[in-house]
Amino acid sequence: MNASPYPRTTVIIPCYHVREKVEQVISSIPAWVEQIIVVDDKCPQESWRIVERLQEHDKRIALIRHSVNQGVGGAMVTGYKAGLAGPCEIFVKMDGDGQMDPADLPRIVEPIAVGRADYAKGNRFRDFTTLRSMPGLRLFGNSALSFLVKAASGYWNILDPTNGYTAIHRRILEQMPLDRVSKRYFFESDMLIRMNPLDAAVADVPIKAKYDDEHSSLRISRTLLEFPTKLLRGLVRRVFLKYFVYDFNMASVYILVGAPLMLFGIIFGAWEWFDSFRTGRPKTAGTIMVAALPIILAFQMLLQAIQIDMDRAPRLRRNGNPTFKRED
Repeated sequence: MNASPYPRTTVIIPCYHVREKVEQVISSIPAWVEQIIVVDDKCPQESWRIVERLQEHDKRIALIRHSVNQGVGGAMVTGYKAGLAGPCEIFVKMDGDGQMDPADLPRIVEPIAVGRADYAKGNRFRDFTTLRSMPGLRLFGNSALSFLVKAASGYWNILDPTNGYTAIHRRILEQMPLDRVSKRYFFESDMLIRMNPLDAAVADVPIKAKYDDEHSSLRISRTLLEFPTKLLRGLVRRVFLKYFVYDFNMASVYILVGAPLMLFGIIFGAWEWFDSFRTGRPKTAGTIMVAALPIILAFQMLLQAIQIDMDRAPRLRRNGNPTFKRED
């Protein structure tokens, strides 16, 4: 009879360019974790060979190998689907590069275990001492990207939304359209965007920032080119579902009226400015107001819609439904 303070938990580790670190990561996962799913995403370093050797001593380890590289999101989708076939209730994402400290696992899992949250994620921005170890360019990029993800996902009350150290409850994962989730580095952001219409509560968990000599396949140029378009598309999808499909409230009205007004004011004002530039004749005050007034009104309406969206962000539950002290 083995008592554990947590519900049955699976740790999923996507592997790509992590040969030097993956053994240490797997070996340091605590004994109360019931299952470890390692997804070798066509790693050129053949990390799977190390995992196969570890399987001989740790029967919790399940190895899945991709014949084609699918990205971190694709590896996680494979791991999630494999995990859902078993009995575990909580699924943790932990990278194999050593950035995520297994000692933080209890803190990541706890908000879900006690029923306060459906999804938990690490937050590196709470620990200012260890945050100094984060490269300056990466810190700036993460800060800017975090704001955009907060706006697109609707989780305005969290920090560091792009952090990949996450845990999710089974009931939310079963509602996620896993085959449509982004397969590359947009995966964590896409998960948040798709969870908001499900009213999933998200917990921020302070963790230490660890940056050593790990290899990163993410490029700043790729982020700048791909993320803004995907974030905009995710924002439009989330707003449509939350305010026009699942519900209709004052934010819906403000968006319906404000967006066309803003569009009209910008197009009309740009046309009149171009005509004035072309002909050399200044426009009358009335013409200027016809362009400016819709923009002013639209800005106020859309600002109010954003305020409503911030107020409607899913909140942590004070009185959860704890599932402690299971016995096997």
